[in-house]
Amino acid sequence: MSESSSPVQGVVQVLTQSSDTLFLLLGAIMVFLMHAGFAFLEVGTVRRKNQVNALVKILADFGVSALAYFFIGYWVAYGGHFFSSAETLSQGNGYELVKFFFLMTFAAAIPAIVSGGIAERARFYPILIATFLTVGLVYPFFEGIVWNGNFGIQAWFENSFGAGFHDFAGSVVVHGVGGWIALIAVIFLGMRKGRVRAGKHTNFAPSNIPFLALGAWILCVGWFGFNVMSAQSLDGISGLVALNSLMAMVGGIVVALIAGKNDPGFIHNGPLAGLVAICAGSDLMHPIGALITGGFAGGLFVYLFTYLQNNTTIDDVLGVWPLHGICGAWGGVAAGIFGQTALGGLGGVSLTVQFLGTVLGITVAVIGAVFVYGLLHKLTGLRLSEEDEFLGADLAIHKISSINED
Repeated sequence: MSESSSPVQGVVQVLTQSSDTLFLLLGAIMVFLMHAGFAFLEVGTVRRKNQVNALVKILADFGVSALAYFFIGYWVAYGGHFFSSAETLSQGNGYELVKFFFLMTFAAAIPAIVSGGIAERARFYPILIATFLTVGLVYPFFEGIVWNGNFGIQAWFENSFGAGFHDFAGSVVVHGVGGWIALIAVIFLGMRKGRVRAGKHTNFAPSNIPFLALGAWILCVGWFGFNVMSAQSLDGISGLVALNSLMAMVGGIVVALIAGKNDPGFIHNGPLAGLVAICAGSDLMHPIGALITGGFAGGLFVYLFTYLQNNTTIDDVLGVWPLHGICGAWGGVAAGIFGQTALGGLGGVSLTVQFLGTVLGITVAVIGAVFVYGLLHKLTGLRLSEEDEFLGADLAIHKISSINED
């Protein structure tokens, strides 16, 4: 019986591996598509003279991110490398290779997040150097702690508090880290020229609401690959993750609609705020908990972005620190609240650990960003000249406008 079943077991194993590989590949493609969402969200928000730069920057960042993660970041996070034969690398239907692709698209989200905050006044090549350093070193350092158990921190959490830091799809690991890195970059760059007139803050209107909306829609669709396919295998897929992602997105929409007083920019960023917040606990929460988590995130984004734009010198063009940094941190903590069985969650999570892990992620991001952007600020400068900023990044950097006037 065992001899006859052995070939059957082999076939089943091959089919399972192939199915998991295909599943994760589709997830990687969906997250890759999200970078188009980042691009169009930025294109629609910046002034017309900076639209080409937004598109080029996102794609160039992706290419640099892939190299940084391939040669350095993946090794820092997981101890893996690609310096072996193609035959060895492709064993098991190449599942590990597709897993790298999937994780790399997460890593590449870091500079895509930062890009929206520093838009309209950043120099091109110094920012690409910052991308290489943050994706190669800063982000994977924290990623490895949370998702690979590096440095024994997760083990310490479990021994001390009975649970590790839970971040299923990256509220803190990806969005929180990206948002806090962006805050430091924005502070180093300073405000755009013309934002303060006669002692009062002036907000530049988005150049193209349809492009902004298109970017938000692409991100929303891709996010279901970001969250659901973080299971990384078919047997781990959860309808709960999908429903929780949906409910958090809806909560973000409705609250941003009310708090934002029908402003299309807020309405299209509301669902993104909800989706950022639900990443960490999407596999644990009850859908009502997810709805509350997303709704609170939508309100957080509207009020904090409005306050920053009207009352501070923090000129965060797309509001990426409120959206990713603050809502990501809220998501990490919310997993420890609504993941509890007393509130309908699945349990196995500690609020204390969620708070400590979130603070750790913020600390790593801030220290890493201060080093990277501070070093580049001293060595090369980060900001366009006043003349180039007035001319616009499209003509100053790329020598072409987004619209042919002929």
